[in-house]
Amino acid sequence: MSTRPEALFPLFADLTTLDGVGPKTAEHFKHMAIERPRDLLFTLPNAGVDRRLRGSVRDAVPPEVVTVEVEVKRHIPPTARGRPYRVEVADAETTFQLVFFHARDEYLTRQLPIGQRRVISGKVEVFDNIAQIVHPEYMVPVENAETIPLYEPIYPLTAGITQKLMFRATAATLAKAPELAEWIDPHLIKKEQWPDFQTALAQAHRPTSSKDMSTDAPARRRLAYDELLAHQLTLALARADFAKAKGITSVGTGRLQGKVLKSLPYRPTAAQLRAIGEIADNMAKPTRMNRLLQGDVGAGKTLVALMALLIAVEAGGQGVMMAPTEILARQHLEGLQPLAEKAGVVLELLTGRDKGGERAAKLNALARGDIQILVGTHAVFQKDVIFDDLRLAVVDEQHRFGVRQRLELGAKGRAVDVLVMTATPIPRSLALAQYGDMEVSVLDEKPPGRKPIATALASTARIDEVVEKLRGAIGDGRQAYWVCPLVEESEAVDLTSAQERFKRLRAALGDDVVGLVHGQMPHTEKDAAMAHFVAGKTSVLVATTVIEVGVNVPNASIMVIERAEHFGLAQLHQLRGRVGRGSTASTCLLLYQAPLSEGGKRRLEILRETEDGFRIAEEDLAMRGAGDLIGHAQSGLPRFRIADLERQSALLALAQSDARKLLNDDPRLETPRGQGARHLLWLMEQEKAIRLISVG
Repeated sequence: MSTRPEALFPLFADLTTLDGVGPKTAEHFKHMAIERPRDLLFTLPNAGVDRRLRGSVRDAVPPEVVTVEVEVKRHIPPTARGRPYRVEVADAETTFQLVFFHARDEYLTRQLPIGQRRVISGKVEVFDNIAQIVHPEYMVPVENAETIPLYEPIYPLTAGITQKLMFRATAATLAKAPELAEWIDPHLIKKEQWPDFQTALAQAHRPTSSKDMSTDAPARRRLAYDELLAHQLTLALARADFAKAKGITSVGTGRLQGKVLKSLPYRPTAAQLRAIGEIADNMAKPTRMNRLLQGDVGAGKTLVALMALLIAVEAGGQGVMMAPTEILARQHLEGLQPLAEKAGVVLELLTGRDKGGERAAKLNALARGDIQILVGTHAVFQKDVIFDDLRLAVVDEQHRFGVRQRLELGAKGRAVDVLVMTATPIPRSLALAQYGDMEVSVLDEKPPGRKPIATALASTARIDEVVEKLRGAIGDGRQAYWVCPLVEESEAVDLTSAQERFKRLRAALGDDVVGLVHGQMPHTEKDAAMAHFVAGKTSVLVATTVIEVGVNVPNASIMVIERAEHFGLAQLHQLRGRVGRGSTASTCLLLYQAPLSEGGKRRLEILRETEDGFRIAEEDLAMRGAGDLIGHAQSGLPRFRIADLERQSALLALAQSDARKLLNDDPRLETPRGQGARHLLWLMEQEKAIRLISVG
């Protein structure tokens, strides 16, 4: 079934098929990302107004909405232009006024005849000690009181869209919502006491109390689950598709790995050994490996990656390691080269900079199988790069490599095993949402011998003191990073640029002592500045966040982050991880500009309290939300309309195991529940997933 089921046609029709929605209104709706009736179904009210009848406005707490039955006492027309028209009314306990601006007298005398009883609903305010309701939302004869909703949903709006319009449009859409086969496991529905899909929509759009508005209300939880389940089914299908492709069995002998382990001055952590074991098991199977290696700063991912690459070589094949930037590729080379030499393995670097004869020689060696491990940027996947027998691709991803690229990498026609490394600890809920198609290995221990980093806060007012302390540290042979937030002066934001800070520090500490790197420099200059710092020729490196990932200088033991309040928690944690790599005790100094906002203060305090990247990531998620944490554009994170990744991570985990079980029991989604799941995928616009459902 690769065409949309007929039952869903009305939900994917034009918005103008709904009563009261013309072309102009449809244009307004687009600003709310509502383009078809289906989008309205998943745009739920975000508040509600209680309009149940009360005895009197007397106990109302302004500006509260109150619904009361009143008797109309008298009309007080305006005494001068621009003054309001007032109508005095009395409820069971007190007298108050209804106030109208720019109203027509005859309309009000017709609506509110003196001596008649009416039901009024609106916001109570107090003016000159008199209670009043300005422009009541409802004024109806007592016999029509039931036309006022007891609890009125309030929808998010945009210019040109009113609450009444939203109410009408959602009502029209709810009427079109078809009855669909159930896609949730019946046991789960019973256990959670969830309504069916249609009932859930009706309850979520027409709440009867504030309880129905909570994320834990059964109807809302069920709809959030539907979104999460569709997403996890998509990932599970991608994963099943990946696994379907015949893999290569790569069984390591342990010979080369043993040589490397013997040469290490320390024993790997239990977490490293566990991860190596999981990878070895995967690689030995005839199905393709698709695994994420997640580790905190300095948790020793490089060693695990090398062991995986050596398994490929021991099995008679080749391995490749890809990094997002050239600086990182070179650094991986520097980290891996000495260990590869211990094992007697040929390791080479290939980047966009290799040209002509040199490049041709490397490509020939690669095609002959003489190069056993290749390190490089995305250049390693150009058409002319041909391996003799590629078994494993390790991708150092830093969020720049989404699900789509992972699938493309797999589609290279080679049944390579894939290991993706990320240095940013990701809260479990986001790992499931972003990497749900992968198996996950977590490195949650620091290798022995890594010293804790002392983290301190100081106001930018004390910058001269900081420079003096730095002078002393340099005198003792120590090296420091100084990170600045922007590359060029921006008038809009008062931040000292890297160039400015570089000039000032050179003036204070000496020209040959301070180097500079930032993202807009030519490659050659950037690499030269890094090389000088690595070799100890410069003692202070002024940098923008280009040094956030992967840079490794064991002698650098001081990290100064200027205007630290402008950075996210995860970013600050990454930057701090650049020091503490050698034997000297290290310091990270967070320079902030007072006064700090509540959020800014909380962020810096968390960093001072802990070096645990996973705890920091959870806090960051709680403070900023999923989208900001990874940056939606390149995050590969789905955008949910109802589900809330921060608050509903347990629901997400449930959806993942449910989706995997469903596909395990019914890989072609042919059972009644499977057919329901197909409808769900169409409804949630997961067409790509539908194409992956095996058709034979």
